[in-house]
Parts: sequence; structure tokens; C-alpha cells
Amino acid sequence: MKYGEWLDKWMRLYVKPAVKDKTYRNYVDIIRLYVKPKVGEYEMNELDGVVLQQFVISLFESGNATTGEGLAVSTILQTVSVIERSLMQAVKVGYAKMTFDGITCPRNDEKRGGEVKCFTLKEQRKMESYIFGAADVRLYGVLLTLYTGIRIGELMSLTWSDVDFQKGLLSVSKTCRDSWNNGYKKIVGTPKTVSSYRVIPIPKQILPYMRLLKRQSNGKYVISGKRNDVSVRSYQRTFERLLKRLNIPHRSFHSLRHTFATRAIENNIDIKTLSEVMGHKSPAITLSIYAHSLAPHKKLMMNKLGKILMGGFYYVDED
Repeated sequence: MKYGEWLDKWMRLYVKPAVKDKTYRNYVDIIRLYVKPKVGEYEMNELDGVVLQQFVISLFESGNATTGEGLAVSTILQTVSVIERSLMQAVKVGYAKMTFDGITCPRNDEKRGGEVKCFTLKEQRKMESYIFGAADVRLYGVLLTLYTGIRIGELMSLTWSDVDFQKGLLSVSKTCRDSWNNGYKKIVGTPKTVSSYRVIPIPKQILPYMRLLKRQSNGKYVISGKRNDVSVRSYQRTFERLLKRLNIPHRSFHSLRHTFATRAIENNIDIKTLSEVMGHKSPAITLSIYAHSLAPHKKLMMNKLGKILMGGFYYVDED
């Protein structure tokens, strides 16, 4: 039996009767997008430790087999969990001998304070210039992300009732994901953590573009299509086309969030405020992710401190 065939049987007999529909649909998406394209054609007796280890590494390196996009660590861990559970059940019923024991997940530098991918200021200006003159006002969602740092799931679930134009505030209380059921469908739910519920002040320079977007809106969502809701994947593709058109190297939509944080640090926003705007659980998390962005700021502060030395009288400029 091929692993993909076992996954179908496992989902039908052991998963669907035991979990909520939301969890089941999430498993369906994980298996369809990430598992079957890479290891679904393996025979059960071919799934050894090396094959599974290579698969896990490929998730960190390339992510989605269909789009080639990298995956969030949380998505990778969910994928690993699905495989682990499916193989454990396969062993119990005699379809396999191999479990997920001994598989190692590569360390993720971004979560450990390594350098995150963001756009340069020049690239950001290039995007903004194009968006201001574009006919498709839905691109203002890119602008909103660059200046609030919201996640794409939060952006795509924003409704106009979440925007207070008078006070210039944005309420984040929902997130969404795509689910496949004879076509992509937007599934809107609540954030996973309490810290993700937050109110973000909208820069006053962005508000006129938000008002223009509202005047041309065709639905309750801030980002909406002419006839239907816009899926997360569809908006990601719109962003990918924007980068290609502007000859900007490909980065994920999530890099806009990293760009916001980096620009905020460059403009001396304090870490506690930035952490609250980003929806992190604590400032420590913000520091661990964006430590590299603080390096120039630290150098500037240390040089200011150094000026105390004899009032700078004995300072010698080195060639």
C-alpha cells in the first residue's frame, strides 16, 4: 500500500470520527499541500528514517511543493505531527513498522534571533510608489501591512467594522486561512493567542488611502473582490506579481511584517510598544526575532555614550 492511500484510509476511519470539523479540514489541507506531493507515492515499507528525515528538511528549505514557498514553523510542526500520528496508527494496525522516532527538525534561525528577511528601504519606496499610482486599490493592503505589521491572515479577515476612521484605530480580533473544498474557501476564526487581540493606531498618512479603498469596496472585507471574497493564496499571488513587475527579489508576504518591525526599530520605537503592536506575547520574543535590527541602534547609542569621555576633547578620528 502506498502512503497516500493509507493517509486517505486513516483520515476516513480514525481522524474524521474523532476530531472537530475545523481540525479535520486542516489535516486535509496539510496532507494535500505538503505530504502527498513529496512522500505520498512511497510504499509503506519504503518509508524509512532517511526518507522521513529528508522530507522534514525539505519542508524547512522549500515548503509548499506546489508553490515553492517556505512555510511557517507552526505549519511545519503541524505537518510533522500529522505524519507522526498517521504512522503510529499504521503500526498499530499492522500496515507499517516505521514510526517517526529519531527524526530531527532543523533549527529555525528566525525563531532563534537570526536575521529575518525584510525589504530594503529602497525596495519599500519602490513598492509604495507603484501602489500609489496603481488602478487596483486592493494593493493598499500591502501598504497597510507595511505600516501596521499585521499578519496576512489578519489582513484578509479585516472587515470595515474593524476600522475606526474617526479615531484612526484598527482592531485585530480575527484571522483566516484557506481551505480546499472544490475550490479555495476562506475560513475565518479567532486568533490562537490572547496577545494577538490588539488595537493598532493607523498612521494618519495611511488613512486617506484606507478611505479611498472603502469607497471602492464591494463587500464587508477590507480586501474584497468584485464578486467574491479574496482568498489568502490569491492575495499572495497578487503580491508575488507586484514584486516580479518591479524586479524586486522574491520574498514572502510575511516579509512585509518583518519590514514594518525593522523600520520601527530604525525609527527608535521602544520594544514594548513594538511588541504590543506586533501582537507578540512579550517584548522578549520581539527582541529575540529582531536582535539583528537593533545592532545599528546599539552602536549609535554606544557612540553617544562615548561622547561623554572628556566632552569629546580627546577624540581622534581614525582613517
